[in-house]
Amino acid sequence: MTDTVLRGVMPQPDLDLRELVTSLLPQGFAKITQPIASTVITTGAKGLIAGEVKIQTRDGTVPAYRAVPEKAGKYPLILVVQEIFGVHEHIKDVCRRLAKLGYFAIAVELYYRQGDVSAMTDNQEIFAKVVNHVPDSQVLSDLDAAVVYAEATGKADSAKLGITGFCWGGRITWTYCVHNPKVKAGVAWYGKLVAPQKSPLQPAYPVELAPCLKVPVRGLYGGQDASIPMEHVEQMRAALKAAANTTAEIIVYPDAPHAFYADYRPNYRKEAADDGWQKMHEWFKKFGVA
Repeated sequence: MTDTVLRGVMPQPDLDLRELVTSLLPQGFAKITQPIASTVITTGAKGLIAGEVKIQTRDGTVPAYRAVPEKAGKYPLILVVQEIFGVHEHIKDVCRRLAKLGYFAIAVELYYRQGDVSAMTDNQEIFAKVVNHVPDSQVLSDLDAAVVYAEATGKADSAKLGITGFCWGGRITWTYCVHNPKVKAGVAWYGKLVAPQKSPLQPAYPVELAPCLKVPVRGLYGGQDASIPMEHVEQMRAALKAAANTTAEIIVYPDAPHAFYADYRPNYRKEAADDGWQKMHEWFKKFGVA
């Protein structure tokens, strides 16, 4: 990957001092992920327009981070869906990585209304106080609003729409691809496939949505993921097969744990992460996003 350094966070050239002071997105990495692993990758913003923006939704404004090549033109649009830690530095960096490949990448803070998890230090607290209170309907609507925003900038080609998400965002990737059939392709990184428990706010999980899935989705999962057992992966594969969906597939990296793409965490597995990134880009190219 070009224009990449280890450690540190590169300043964003399109954010002036006032914008940094009034930023609605967390700066740096979520507190729960400290200390940051030495393998962290930071992608610079040279050649990009990158920074925080505000998205108008059906019930107010929410913050988002977007990155796009600064060169004139319209670029394929990728929705980037956050982990449970929100749109912290890793997700912003993913947007810059995608922009370096020639995409307009945008990540919306999808539980901005429910609370700020950036200072929380316990997963159970994050779920109990914030994540469990986020309705899928709100998330899907906010992603729709991000598409509208991106198209209005004149820099995004929403006819070439893709989506990718990590962990919590992996499940949302499957879900949004059912919600919006205009998506050309999706790539879900280790998102839950089977509901841990039923909830009116998150009424359906990917295994239940499989019969309705028409968009090509590639799932990237770890064989050593304690939170997503291989039994659930096989249930999803069976559901896709029963639905006669031949354009969706799941790839398993046998030795990889959960969050194997998260280079700022001990879970990071470079070989699986690099291969997954390549397979994501190939998937987008194959189905008309790139």
